[in-house]
This record gives sequence, C-alpha cells and structure tokens, in this order.
Amino acid sequence: MDIFNTIILGVIEGFTEFLPISSTGHLIVASEFLGLEQTNVTKAFEVIIQFAAILAVYFNYQDKFTIKKIDLWSKVFLAFLPIGAVGFIFSHQIKELFSINIVAVMFIVGGVIFLVVEKFFIPKESEQIDDVEAVTYKQALFIGFAQIFALIPGTSRAGSTIIGALLVKLSRKASAEFSFLLAFPVMSAVTAYDLLKHYKEFDTQHLLSLGIGFIVSFIVAFITIKLFLKFLEKFTFVVFGIYRIIFGIALLIIFN
Repeated sequence: MDIFNTIILGVIEGFTEFLPISSTGHLIVASEFLGLEQTNVTKAFEVIIQFAAILAVYFNYQDKFTIKKIDLWSKVFLAFLPIGAVGFIFSHQIKELFSINIVAVMFIVGGVIFLVVEKFFIPKESEQIDDVEAVTYKQALFIGFAQIFALIPGTSRAGSTIIGALLVKLSRKASAEFSFLLAFPVMSAVTAYDLLKHYKEFDTQHLLSLGIGFIVSFIVAFITIKLFLKFLEKFTFVVFGIYRIIFGIALLIIFN
C-alpha cells in the first residue's frame, strides 16, 4: 500500500466513521476503485485507522471518561451488549454479506429510512431529550438493538444508532453524541479482536504507512465530530438520507 492510498483511506475512515453514511461501505468501495486487495496488510491498516477514530472520541469527550460518569457508561455498555452478542455468534455469516451490491442496497434503504424518520417521527423540541446523560436504560437498550442492523454492510453503525435514538425522542445532537460514545466500546472490541488476528503485520516494513494512516484518520475524525455537531445545530439528517440514496444508486449503476 503506497502513501497516496494510505492518506485516501485514512481520510475516508476519519470522515465517515461517525457520520450516518457507513465507513465500512465507503472503505469497501474505495478499495475497489484503488484496486486494493483485502490482504492481511490492508486489514491491519484498517485496524489502525479505526483505533485512531476511537481516540478521536476520547479527546473530544474527555469530560465523559471519568468515574463520575459511571451511570452514563452503564447505559452505553447496555446498548453495546446486543451487537456484541449477535456479532460474536454470527461473525462468519456476517462476513459473507460483504459485497458491493449489498452495500449499495443498504445505502438506499438507510437513506429512505432517514427521510421517513425526519418526515414523520421527529417529536417537538420540547419533547426531545437534549442531554445525552439523561438517556434512560430503556432508551439505551432500544438504541442497542437498533445498532444490530449495522452488522449488514452499508447500513452504518452511526446511522443505525442515530435512527434508534431519534425514535426514542433524543434530539439530533443527543442522538449523535450517544452514537459517538457507543462507538467507543463497539470499535474497541472490534479493533482488539482484529488486532489479535493481524498483529504479525505490524512490522517495520509497514510502519510508515500505518503511522500516516493513524495520524490522518485521527485528525479527520476529531474535526469531523466537532463539525457534525455544529451542522446539527442548524440542519437535519435529510441531506444524509439523500446522499445515501444517490450514492447507493450510483454504486448499482457503476458495478453492475
């Protein structure tokens, strides 16, 4: 993997991981366009840039990572359990779902769902929960079950959790923030598992590419989280729904 590919994939991971547009789907498509095969080296690289994105959450929300926030993290952990259990049990079946066509279809489906939710299911501002720490255990568990759909490539982990959060009356801002925090245990588990599988690829031969990918992904993810919250102060998720539909249709046309 050359430096150009490293930077491109690092930018894509950092930018898409926390937006409701599927980082996995974009990385699959980008790899196809760049002609990159899914070797152990590329898989190890994906581990590194995912880890960088995890750190971006920590540095954006350091105030949440204290013992005083144990109640919040208990809710986050509860929301993590459904996808943790299903992902572990059906890991082999999930891997078989990875294809451009499935990614494209789920982009479209997710886009339609965002448009429907924004049109019919967003409550009045006075009825919304705007503080992520005010989420109840029942709401957290519902969001956790919604996140299971993210196991289908192209669905988007962020998209699934945000939709789930919107449906239980979290504000757009609180939905995004809960999704960010929930990414921490989910991505940590995935990264740790993949690290055990591909640790042999972390040698001096690939150190430069891994380092550049890490730095690029971290910086882009850190900035994206901040800009995304600013965006949601004035706009809705409609633009993401439209983007998903257009992107999904484009994939079906290009790769079929």
